[in-house]
Amino acid sequence: MNIVDTAAQLRNLNRIRRISRLMDTAFKIPVLGIKVGWDPVLGLVPGLGDLIATAVSAYVIVLAARFRLPRSILAQMVLNIGLEAVVGTVPLVGDLFDAFYKSNVRNLKLLEAHLQGQSTALEEADSLNLNSVQDGEIYT
Repeated sequence: MNIVDTAAQLRNLNRIRRISRLMDTAFKIPVLGIKVGWDPVLGLVPGLGDLIATAVSAYVIVLAARFRLPRSILAQMVLNIGLEAVVGTVPLVGDLFDAFYKSNVRNLKLLEAHLQGQSTALEEADSLNLNSVQDGEIYT
């Protein structure tokens, strides 16, 4: 049994993956060999760019919250975005930080790790329940 078993959850997860890729790893800089997304590019626009990037990142957290994540994981996600937003306000240094910190990818990894752990726990519990019922008898 997989925790991401509804169509809505799968759509949300795919939406988070797409947004994370677009914001943090959409382009590869050939000379440097690093991937960057729209986040550091938007950060080059004074004031408004960082605001837009932060709003998009906040939307990712809203989507992730639909998976009923523990508060500790949601808090880590908010911290990731908050750190990037604050440092991002420093001209040029903030844009470099945005290019390397990749808060959306970090948040995606937090979500996927939680879902994987939950899926594994559900599968283990499911197998324990199946093993405890044999020939109509319940063994505890």
